[in-house]
Formats: sequence, structure tokens, C-alpha cells
Amino acid sequence: MEQADSNDKFYPEISDEDIYEGMKDIQGYLDITPPDLREIYRHAFRHALERISRSVKAADIMSRTVYHVSIHTPLKDVAALMAEKRISGLPVLDGSGNVAGVISEKDFLTRIGASATAHVMDIISAWLEGKELPAQPGSSKTAADIMASPAITVQEETPVFEITDLFNKKKINRAPVLDRSGRLTGIVSRADILRPLPGGQA
Repeated sequence: MEQADSNDKFYPEISDEDIYEGMKDIQGYLDITPPDLREIYRHAFRHALERISRSVKAADIMSRTVYHVSIHTPLKDVAALMAEKRISGLPVLDGSGNVAGVISEKDFLTRIGASATAHVMDIISAWLEGKELPAQPGSSKTAADIMASPAITVQEETPVFEITDLFNKKKINRAPVLDRSGRLTGIVSRADILRPLPGGQA
């Protein structure tokens, strides 16, 4: 079980095994002085984090309500959905319901030739209305025209530590989650990784 203090900070519960493994990391004789105890705690805490990161899977932390669009959805509708739901990215499905790509705010900005600002959707709205911007109006374009493809996805059983590593290597903030048949079942983001597990799940 994980613990959260009054500020909702996430702490892993350190098991006896974690403490034992931490003690084994310390070289030499231990008389459990305060410095020794701090060193044991440091190693035990690291072992606890590693253990949890191996046991927690994408299915444990993913958002199961997934807003998505199709490859044929007009960009103005994609932008409207993202603005309404206050999301910065979503999966794009093909005609068979498979994940064909992912659209993020960055993809819109790249398309219109603008840089990221605090009011991303205002820029996108102006572009789709044909106002003066570096790129051509995009009202006739669809999700397939700007989505990042192929989509970077993870499986329901993918461990959290692998997801974190994937996000860092690919410089992405979210990934669709697929079941064993390749169907979309959720989406996992950096925020999901940092959020305490429901019910203090270990």
C-alpha cells in the first residue's frame, strides 16, 4: 500500500524486504547510528520505488475515458473537442477502430507554423477561421492530415517504469493503451504516472 500525507504527496510503503535489500547495499559493519539509518532508508526507498514500478502496469493508472476522433474528423471539430474537454492530445482511429495516430496541440502548432503560447486553442481557432497566420486555413483538413503516425502505444500490461522511459526517449506526454487484441482501452499520461493509485494500491 502507498501512503499520502495531508498534502497528497505520494510515498511508497517500504517493506521488510526493501529494508533488508537496503541493508545489503551498505558495505561494512552496521551499528545503526543515525547516518547508517539514513543510508539504509535511502537504499530501502530506492528498492521500494523499483519494486512498485515493476508491479504497477498501464492498466492500473490509465484513464479509461478516452476522447478520440476518426481519421476523417475535420480539424475544426478536433480543435473544438480538445478545447471543450480541456485536453492537449487524443488518439485518432481508422475505419476499423484501430489507433492510426495521435493529435496533440504541438501537431496543430507545427501545421500552422506558430510557436507554443499560453493560448494555444485561440491560435488554432484563428487559423481554422482563415485569419492571417503563417499557414493556409485548415478548415477543409482532417485529423489524418496532421496526426503523428504511426502512434506510439503501450499495452495494458506495460510496467510504469517502461512507460516513463518511453516518454522520456520519445519526448511525448501521453500514449494510447491497447489490449491484447490491439483495441484501444485507455490512455496514459505523465500526470497519470505521478498520481497516487486509487485506494493506495501497491
